[in-house]
Amino acid sequence: MLDIKFIRENTDIVKKSLKDRGVKADIDGLLKLDGQRRKAIIESEALKAERNKVSEEIGKLIKEKKDAKNRMASVKLISQKSRDFDAKVEELDQKIAKIVLEIPNITHSSVPVGPGPTANKIVRSWGDPGEHNAKLRNHLEIAEALGIIDFKRATKITGSNFPLFVGAGARLERALINFMVELHTKEHGYTEVSPPLLVNRASMTGTGQLPKLEEDMYRLKDDDLFLIPTAEVPVTNMYAGEILNEEDLPIYLTAYTPCFRREAGSYGKETKGLVRVHQFDKVEMVKFVHPDKSFDELETLLANAEEVLQKLGLPYRVVALSTGDISFSASKCYDIEAYAKASGAWLEVSSCSNFTDFQARRAGIKFRSAKSKKPEYIHTLNGSGIALARTVVAILENYQRPDGSVEIPEALRPYMGGDEAITGR
Repeated sequence: MLDIKFIRENTDIVKKSLKDRGVKADIDGLLKLDGQRRKAIIESEALKAERNKVSEEIGKLIKEKKDAKNRMASVKLISQKSRDFDAKVEELDQKIAKIVLEIPNITHSSVPVGPGPTANKIVRSWGDPGEHNAKLRNHLEIAEALGIIDFKRATKITGSNFPLFVGAGARLERALINFMVELHTKEHGYTEVSPPLLVNRASMTGTGQLPKLEEDMYRLKDDDLFLIPTAEVPVTNMYAGEILNEEDLPIYLTAYTPCFRREAGSYGKETKGLVRVHQFDKVEMVKFVHPDKSFDELETLLANAEEVLQKLGLPYRVVALSTGDISFSASKCYDIEAYAKASGAWLEVSSCSNFTDFQARRAGIKFRSAKSKKPEYIHTLNGSGIALARTVVAILENYQRPDGSVEIPEALRPYMGGDEAITGR
């Protein structure tokens, strides 16, 4: 959430960021409401000062045993006017808060400006994807032949676009989770947490999923709770409403969770197999850092996610998202796309974002500055480290063998009992 004072004092910057994002918002109307609110506060404070003055006069009149009825009536009238202005301030606060909640974060100056994915910039690539071979089997064909993913039974159990991993497929999922969590905790300095999979509306609002993305979320209406779309939501909100000590920063947390997304806006997109599913496993990395260091921390966060793919031996590329493609809450974001050889497609397996103080303002997360001794808003970051469904696609397609088996990446073999390949049922 942007600070209304920042919007007031940096109107041109806010309007430019909105224009670059291709987002419309009535900033002038917002500032008009803000002006009305500040005027109402001044009026209320003036009335309260007048009331206090008259109250003192009443006290003197009573002490002197003089008639104070007229002054008492005056105090009553002044108090009512003050309450009316206070009510107006509260009403304007609610209107302003509703508008501000729907204004996206300010994009960083280094973010490519453009209308959407076509303006994204490839930052670097790793590994050799090789030439696309149409004779290779795609992940659906491989999974069916090996009996490791059963989409038909998953549809029977729940509905379309929910995967059912079986045998070596389930073992591969578990191996990936264990491998990534151990990498981030043992080598990258993260502390593992295991958060709730259901969160309340305040938590979803705090990280920016609400109100914008409510239709994409699974909601339990009776309790007004949401199945998490990413571990970013519960992990970031661990410190909601708290003031942390500067000496405790940075804080690095990682969590494995299933993630749930309705993908309400995905009509017409790829819906077969694992590329776009409603439930998927993911290991998430979340950082709470000093504002002066957040963009450096974004680069190390990205490097942590990249190392997962490097150790798995999967070719990938890093993409800097443009102003028209970046998420609502992010100031700067990199996507990591793994190459799926049979499909000839680059699949997003990670997004690494710096939210600056945007989420912290919404969730009320601060730190006490050692220099000023005052609470300041912290900067939050998060990155997929990484999402498994599409990573499984890349492994199956890139590591398939002519005999129909799939080689297991060397980094995963200790988590799969030393097996070197998935050979079938």
